[in-house]
Amino acid sequence: MKLKRVLLPLVLLLTLFSTVPAANKPVTDDFLVDTIRQKLAADQIVKGGAIEVIVKDGAVTLRGSVEEDRQKNKAEKIAKKVNGVKSVVNELKIAHP
Repeated sequence: MKLKRVLLPLVLLLTLFSTVPAANKPVTDDFLVDTIRQKLAADQIVKGGAIEVIVKDGAVTLRGSVEEDRQKNKAEKIAKKVNGVKSVVNELKIAHP
């Protein structure tokens, strides 16, 4: 019983310290592009669309076309929420089918 009381906090502490370096690791532009593309493709409103994602030093530019204004706005919100994104320029055009 005493062993469990000692081991559990120790395991939790080791887990915490093993994840800290990963959290402080700088996010690459390629990682941001992949993450944003995945989130855009998975979103029910955006549905991927014909959106090009360009990232330079954490600054994201969205280009291409979507069918509705709400898709354009949602794509920008999705990109802004990704950890490591510094800014988003939304150059998406509305192209009615």
